[in-house]
Order: sequence, then C-alpha cells, then structure tokens
Amino acid sequence: MYAIIRTGGKQAKVREGDVIDVERLHSEGEVSFTPLLVVDDAGTVFSHRDVLKGARVVARVVGDSAGPKVDIFKYKNKTGYRRQMGHRQKYTALEVTLIEGPAGAERREAAPRKAAPEAAPEAGAPVKAAPKATAAKAATAKAAPTAAAAKATAAKAAKAAKAAPKAAPKAPAKTKKES
Repeated sequence: MYAIIRTGGKQAKVREGDVIDVERLHSEGEVSFTPLLVVDDAGTVFSHRDVLKGARVVARVVGDSAGPKVDIFKYKNKTGYRRQMGHRQKYTALEVTLIEGPAGAERREAAPRKAAPEAAPEAGAPVKAAPKATAAKAATAKAAPTAAAAKATAAKAAKAAKAAPKAAPKAPAKTKKES
C-alpha cells in the first residue's frame, strides 16, 4: 500500500518505513497527514476527497537538516550595483510509520523474506577475495571514453585530414612571354 501526501507545497509518494525529506516542519514526535491518493495492496485507487476523509498517514520526526548552499549574486554593468546573498533550505526527515487506508482498502501482511543460504566453500579450496569497487570503476572509466572525448578525437582527425599535403601541385600556367 502506498499514498501520495502533500507537505510544504510539494507532493511525495510514501510507503510504510520510508524516510523522506520535506520542507521544515516545526514539530516534534509524530505528524499526521491526510493523503491525496491511496493505492491498496490489491491495486485499487482511492482518490475522492469524501472517501479519503477517514484515511491518514502517520510519520515520526527523525531529525532536521540543511540543503546545499546556494549563492546569489546580482550585478548591473557600469553602475556599481552588486548584491551578494546566500541561502540554505531547511529540511525535516520523516519516517512513515503507518498508512491507514480508507474503508474498503485491502491490506496484506508482507511475508518475511528469507535470506538465501550461501553455498559453503569446499574444504581446502582457496577463498577468492572480491575485487575492489574502485578498481572496477577505474577499469570501466578507461574502457569507455566519454562522448565528449570521442567528439574531440573526431575533430582532431578531421583537422589533420585538412592539413595533410595534397596530391602533386599543378604546373604553373604558361605566360605569353614563355611561349
């Protein structure tokens, strides 16, 4: 089951257990939202306001954070006008603890997932270490050149073809004095 909620002028799709960042909420403990849309486990969509009056999404406040810094610089030529500001958006992290669907919504309990047992290595067989992720990334980066690098190489080849010496130059035309 999932729901669409609205907070901070934005909408978010949430499931139970999700942790989402929303614009700053000045609250502690639990927060409750009225969903805009609910889809139950059978795939039935509930979106009418009258049907969703009994539904709610409950979330627990996990913490606060700040987004990346945005630098603002205003400048007008030849007037000495310069304005410099900065901004960091504040966010609140919420963990969705409960989605109460409207009357008639089907809810299935998720079956616990069993981890597949790993095959035990044979006795006396050497244990192979997993390759490091950085080495794999470096190998793929070298093997697959970027589109910009391929374009630059093609441009160099075209330039070299233009600069290559042409076939034998034509003999100069005879003038009246030579004939």
